[in-house]
Amino acid sequence: MKLSPGEVTVRRGHADDITRIAVIEQLSFDDPWPLIALRTELDTDDRRRPLVIVRNGEIEGYLMAWIVVDEYHIVNIAVSPSGRRGGLGTQLLEAGLDEARASGCVLATLEVRVSNAAAIAFYQRWGMLEVGRRPRYYADNGEDALILSCRI
Repeated sequence: MKLSPGEVTVRRGHADDITRIAVIEQLSFDDPWPLIALRTELDTDDRRRPLVIVRNGEIEGYLMAWIVVDEYHIVNIAVSPSGRRGGLGTQLLEAGLDEARASGCVLATLEVRVSNAAAIAFYQRWGMLEVGRRPRYYADNGEDALILSCRI
C-alpha cells in the first residue's frame, strides 16, 4: 500500500534514529548491516554525514555517507518498502548531493551489487557511471560490486 505524500523533510541522522533505521535496513537488504555498524555511522564527526528522510513524523529512509577530502562517498542508502517508488530516495540523494557540494565535494561515489539493476538504473539517472568493479566485494555471497561515480 502506497502512503500519501504528506509532509516530507530531510535532516541529519542522529543516535535516537537507530531503531527505525535498523528496521528499514532489515527490510531492505538480504545481508543487512549489524546494529553496531549503523550506530557508528550515526556518530557525529566531520567525515560521517548521515541523513534521514521523514514523512508525517516517521523516518522512511536514510543515507549514510562520508566526506573524504573532496569526495562524497555513499556507503548505504535505503527507503522503507512503503516509501519506495514515491520519490523519497530521489529527495534523499538530492539532499545528500546538495550537502556534498556545500562542503566542497566535486565527486560522488558508491558501490552497488552487480545484480541490483533497479539501484543501478536509479544512480544512472543521476549521471553516475561505472568507473570500476570490486571483485567478490559482498561477503554474504561473493558478488562483485560496481563502482559508480559522477561529478557534482
